[in-house]
Amino acid sequence: MPEEAVRLGDLIDDFCPRCKLLLNHAVASMMDGKAVKVICKTCYTEHAFRHGEGGKKKAPAGMTLFDQVLAAAAPAPSIEDGADPPDPGANKKLAAAPARYISRRKEQPRKK
Repeated sequence: MPEEAVRLGDLIDDFCPRCKLLLNHAVASMMDGKAVKVICKTCYTEHAFRHGEGGKKKAPAGMTLFDQVLAAAAPAPSIEDGADPPDPGANKKLAAAPARYISRRKEQPRKK
């Protein structure tokens, strides 16, 4: 389906590089019947018409850093390999002494 003909001032959706979102834009200039420049209706920035593209991040070519760290990490020993089972009480926090409340008020000498 061909795109509808746009006119100056028409509202179209486009990616705003300043807002980093796909937002409403007004057509600011045209060439050969196509929008060339648009104005963001949120931040009023004028920029080239991007056809709604621009906010997508490119996928990394190689392994990500997370994958590299996982590959370098040694697997944890399992119970089948003869490792000791984890102690269920090892992760419990120790009970701390109750907090002491100290008054900041100066003690007044007692009158007799």
